Amino acid sequence: MAGEILSVSMFAVVCGVLMFGFPVAFSLAGTALGFALVGACFDVFDLRLLGGLPLRYLGIMVNEVLVAVPLFVFMGVTLERAKIADQLLETMGLLFGRMRGGLGLSVVFVGMLLAASTGIVGATVVTMGVLSLPTMLRAGYDPKLAAGTISASGTLGQIIPPSIVLVLLGDILQGAYAEAQRAIGNWAPEPVSVIDLFAGSFIPGMILVVCYMGWIVVQAIVKPASCPALIRSGGGRAPDLGRRVMTALLPPGLLILAVLGSILAGVATPTEAAAVGCIGALLLAAQATRGDADGGDKNGRAARREGESRGGPGRILRRIAGRPLELAGLALALQIALSALFDLRIQRDVVPPLDAVAFGLAVVAALALLWGLIDAIRILVGVGVLGEVMRATVRISSMVFVILLGASVFSLVFRGFGGDRLVADVLSSMPGGSFAAMLAVMLVMFVLGFFLDFIEIIFVVVPIVGPIILQMDVSPVWFGVMIAINLQTSFLTPPFGFALFYLRGVAPPEVTTLDIYRGIVPFVAIQLAVLALVAAFPALATWLPATLFP
Repeated sequence: MAGEILSVSMFAVVCGVLMFGFPVAFSLAGTALGFALVGACFDVFDLRLLGGLPLRYLGIMVNEVLVAVPLFVFMGVTLERAKIADQLLETMGLLFGRMRGGLGLSVVFVGMLLAASTGIVGATVVTMGVLSLPTMLRAGYDPKLAAGTISASGTLGQIIPPSIVLVLLGDILQGAYAEAQRAIGNWAPEPVSVIDLFAGSFIPGMILVVCYMGWIVVQAIVKPASCPALIRSGGGRAPDLGRRVMTALLPPGLLILAVLGSILAGVATPTEAAAVGCIGALLLAAQATRGDADGGDKNGRAARREGESRGGPGRILRRIAGRPLELAGLALALQIALSALFDLRIQRDVVPPLDAVAFGLAVVAALALLWGLIDAIRILVGVGVLGEVMRATVRISSMVFVILLGASVFSLVFRGFGGDRLVADVLSSMPGGSFAAMLAVMLVMFVLGFFLDFIEIIFVVVPIVGPIILQMDVSPVWFGVMIAINLQTSFLTPPFGFALFYLRGVAPPEVTTLDIYRGIVPFVAIQLAVLALVAAFPALATWLPATLFP
């Protein structure tokens, strides 16, 4: 009994320490080690259990799925630093500028694209706040609607794949599900992967986007003064709008399609798709910043154009040679297509002629891609973007993995005290069975989301409650999607929602904290409604994975 009391006390103490602002990883590990020593003094904890930590750390180091985390972070930070969002917002504003609420719809759409390309909530909210909030206010938008739209759109990175949250959650759920199946006597369970979570969260994520846009349309009809048109009547539309759509919207859309499509189609693992995303992000960032790297050298650009336009048999080659980034993009698309259509392994006894030809094309495409990457790196180094991206990637990735190591210590000590048995007894004895247990877990995570970041909740809470819930004939994919939507909702809920603080930090003085709190209320209601919808109809989360991966 003393061990169970210490386990509950340890959980309460670590929540209090985190609320005081101490570093998360050291708070988790330090609190756990302190309680372990206290438990050893009272003979309720065996310090020899800590000897299992090296094996846990080794398992983290060799986990291939977790390699996707720094890759997705690199991809997202690259697109953010290259100001891809600026071009997206500007182009979408021109597309929907004549509609009442059009700018709000643009913000939601761009938030969806950024969510699918970055997966970092804080970065998305801050970027959208800096770029779109002043524009919305100048256009005459109600500050409450503007703040709510930006905050809600920025948190779509929690649920829309490929999301860092889903990568981490998928890895934790995989272990929890295996443990739950062993507990009920199934020693060969069907594996649960990050790909399953990506597929399961796609439909709920799109439902959220549609509901957000629907609310803005309702506001435009009911309160037209709250979201006026960006382009007044008589205002012209940019004559080069078609070209801007092709250059600003199409490349990021194709990159997202390549990353997410290759995962869902089974062509690539999340880690491999993340690597493809990094390459595509480098090419897009270099393309967006190429003008800055040229340094305004008009004579040099004119000479290149003159060389490309000369006649002769080498004209096409000169034009191709002058566009290594575009050539690399085509080469990347070609490699993805060849990987999907042909077996490119050459270490076989018999290689069919078509596969051999496809392999040769893949080698040529790889050389072209390498050439374009070298040019992209040259451009990004020249404008100082690549250094910032690499530093930010190392900082964010280090934070994630150090927290994971600290959470491993906390989880080990918590189980050593018998806290997992206490949680199992409480959840299994609740009236209402699995429904009541699931509701209790969702409520606890919702409240913890006010105070803790999603990483702490995933690493600390899910390993404890996951095996217990998954023993109750609950789909692991549905459980994971419910957790992701729940954590997204807690990011938005006043008074402690993290997204609200992110926006408050970049909002102009005329947008008050009360405006942000009042503006987010309808979107929180939408979140809760979608959460209830997915709870009532689990097929919204389980149908697509079952269809794609029967």
